[in-house]
Amino acid sequence: MAKPPIPLGSWGEISTWVTATDGKGKPIKYKSQAKFRDHDGHVRQVSAYSKTKTASERALLKKLQDRAKTNQSGELTALHKLNHLFDLWEKRFEALVADGTRSPTSLDTYRRALKNHVRPALGELRIGEATTPRIDTVLTKVKTTAGGPTAKTCRAIISGAMKLAVRFGALSVNPVREVDSIEAAPKAPPRALTSEEVTLLRRSLAADERAVEADLPDLVTFMLGTGVRIGEALAVLWHQVDLEAGTVEITHTIARVKGEGLIRKPTKSKAGERLLHLPNWAIAMLRTRHAAGIRLDSPVFPDTLGGYRDPSNTRRHLRTALSPVANTARRDLGLTLRALRREAHLTRKQVAEALTRAQTRIELIETGRIKVDRRLITDLIGTYGLELENLPALATAVDRATQPTESDKLAWIRSHALRKTTATALDEAGHTARQIADQLGQARSPSPRTSTWPAAWRTLPRPRLSNEPSTTPTYPD
Repeated sequence: MAKPPIPLGSWGEISTWVTATDGKGKPIKYKSQAKFRDHDGHVRQVSAYSKTKTASERALLKKLQDRAKTNQSGELTALHKLNHLFDLWEKRFEALVADGTRSPTSLDTYRRALKNHVRPALGELRIGEATTPRIDTVLTKVKTTAGGPTAKTCRAIISGAMKLAVRFGALSVNPVREVDSIEAAPKAPPRALTSEEVTLLRRSLAADERAVEADLPDLVTFMLGTGVRIGEALAVLWHQVDLEAGTVEITHTIARVKGEGLIRKPTKSKAGERLLHLPNWAIAMLRTRHAAGIRLDSPVFPDTLGGYRDPSNTRRHLRTALSPVANTARRDLGLTLRALRREAHLTRKQVAEALTRAQTRIELIETGRIKVDRRLITDLIGTYGLELENLPALATAVDRATQPTESDKLAWIRSHALRKTTATALDEAGHTARQIADQLGQARSPSPRTSTWPAAWRTLPRPRLSNEPSTTPTYPD
């Protein structure tokens, strides 16, 4: 009867013999060898050497065990470093982006997480060393240092890479599967602006020179009238606006892709392509811009050179504009603090590092765009080697700057609040969750019979069909 073959991924009997001796005939080198049947069905000799018989056999056994984890294609093994696995996963994600099934902005997000967190923590480990406890420890540290959302992104990357390792046989199970779930503290519930806050916002932006220079008043008006995202608003071209019918087509969004710059790409899903009807006050704003002279292939909200605006820069300008707009007292105090910092020969970055605060916060203080108190100013000028008690004029200026102003009511606003404000108006007008999601550009919405709708779904307006009467939110002029 024929001898049965060695099973795939297994080996036969281990043989060991002496391969070298010293001058006295004492063995100084051993060789251990065994036949191994690879995953392609071929039987190959595997060898290992050491100074003793036991060490030689142990080294061979380790090589055989590692070889047993070799995948069918030979592209990945348990001995490959995780950096190699991440490279392979990244190339596959790039292919999905090229096919249009994944967003290039998602790729940029994953690349940042890979570079800043995943590779430094795991990249030099072998695939076989990526155990559940080790990955769990890494993700816990990322959550502590960078926050829950970043930790979830890292978890998604590692899980996707490990799935790839399982597919090619380098691992038998995905070690991320049993990693503890990442719970992040809930954000404050979304909130819509009241009519009074809308009036104050539009008035404050119109009176803010930097906001006007950044073309924010008209952009915010457009977003309030449509509920679109910033990237979608910046991607609208003039030929997509019909001032006579009072409609605008939303088909694309603006994104910055590494190596390509700003691109105008289609919305994430077909649901994002929609025809929206505009309120009269938004149409009036667009007519004014149109009268100044336009090109049909130009953006409605261009940059200073007439091209596409960067959504990230626009968000930063909007955050700055929505900070408490500087009154005279805060502006004067900011100028004084800037002069004191310069006299101390310090940069904003150096001050921020000394206070363990963000550099942008120092800029907001010096431009009068943030509420201050005596403790904050005391800590700040302490880095300049000064004491507030010894500067009575500065102390008086601080007292004047700490008085509340009307614009402080705008400090909580973020761009998503503009979408929610538009949506809330139509939600209160009786529109369904499906209609609300259509305006938002979402592919799915909860059933109207559901009693626990997520707030973000309940508060977004819908596109109006051409044969329907106009139902648009009304805001004070």
